[in-house]
Amino acid sequence: MKILLVGAGGVGDAFCAIASRRQFVESIAIGDIDQAKAERSAARDDRFSTVSLDASDPASITSAARATDADLVMNAADPRFVMPIFDGAFEAGANYMDMAMSISTPHPERPNELTGVKLGDLQFAKSDEWTDRGLLALCGMGVEPGIADVFARYAADELFTSIDEVGIRDGADMVVRGYDFAPTFSIWTVIEECLNPPVIWERDKGWFTTPPFSQPEVFRFPGGIGDVECVNVEHEEVLLVPRWIDCNRVTFKYGLGDEFIQVLETLHRLGLDGVDPVSVRGQRVSPRDVVAACLPDPASLGDRIEGRTCAGAWVTGIGRDASGAATGPREVYLYHVVDNAETMARDGAQAVVWQTAVGPVIACELIESGVWSGAGVVGPEAMAPLPFLELLGGEYDSPWGLEERPPAT
Repeated sequence: MKILLVGAGGVGDAFCAIASRRQFVESIAIGDIDQAKAERSAARDDRFSTVSLDASDPASITSAARATDADLVMNAADPRFVMPIFDGAFEAGANYMDMAMSISTPHPERPNELTGVKLGDLQFAKSDEWTDRGLLALCGMGVEPGIADVFARYAADELFTSIDEVGIRDGADMVVRGYDFAPTFSIWTVIEECLNPPVIWERDKGWFTTPPFSQPEVFRFPGGIGDVECVNVEHEEVLLVPRWIDCNRVTFKYGLGDEFIQVLETLHRLGLDGVDPVSVRGQRVSPRDVVAACLPDPASLGDRIEGRTCAGAWVTGIGRDASGAATGPREVYLYHVVDNAETMARDGAQAVVWQTAVGPVIACELIESGVWSGAGVVGPEAMAPLPFLELLGGEYDSPWGLEERPPAT
């Protein structure tokens, strides 16, 4: 497979590190606004090279994809660039993959009750065009969304006869030495997903919203992480799972911690979460970009991080046995735990970005082999889960787990 990789930040570089060990990769052309980052990632393998492009310009993406004869455009850039990269790939006649979908716009009058423009709406609106051209846009194929969605599909296919709730739950016990506040993922993306009204889906109500950080619950994470308080956060899984998996409810909750939430709320009160440029001494700057520039690059924090991160799908419903017969109430948590010390030793990548990058590499391999195929705009739930999970825990040597839990009475 010939891949055009747009973005050589932490996730993009981890993608290259993991892909450098896989034979299905014929070439990866890497484009980033920071040429030094692109060159760093390209140095990981002789099959990799750099290319000039502008992620905000669909024509530039099209030109780069054609110049590199890309089979697939891999979007590892911030969510604000989803649509130009998505549209550029389509114009070039290349397949497309991302790890975050087109951004949302809150309801103008009742943002904490009703959805406005939802995550992914702009992409799904063009699905028929992709189908007509026989092109595949596999969206939300990171870890969350991504691996967690594969877990949900696996649960529906193999573990349950009927599903009540699919609850994506994310928690960690990681600390960053030497910093009072240092997010382990892009602060631009964290602000976008955490300060927007969270979305919930229910069979009888469809999609609706709640206030940010609502409905706290304590969730016990495996791998030694333990109990973490999680809150509602806007995330793509809630928009993807109900399209392909028959269930009654879908939620996403993230273990942020009180201090992290307080920082985000303060940024919001001060208007520092805004993306529209403001005038500062004659210069036009985006407040959110200023915040990002003031914080350490998450990709540079690896040697200061200690701990583990966990992503997974908590699923409840009526279980099934090996023959497919119903067995009664069942509750499981399918999960993927990654230890920062292990990913740093393996690839020099901190755990959060490595965990985000491994899923899309596996997905590219399954597409190249023909195991995953299709056309149109789809999520990971549209694909067969077993081949993915076999590679993840097998050749990619990153085990996943399944924990049975006592069903609620």
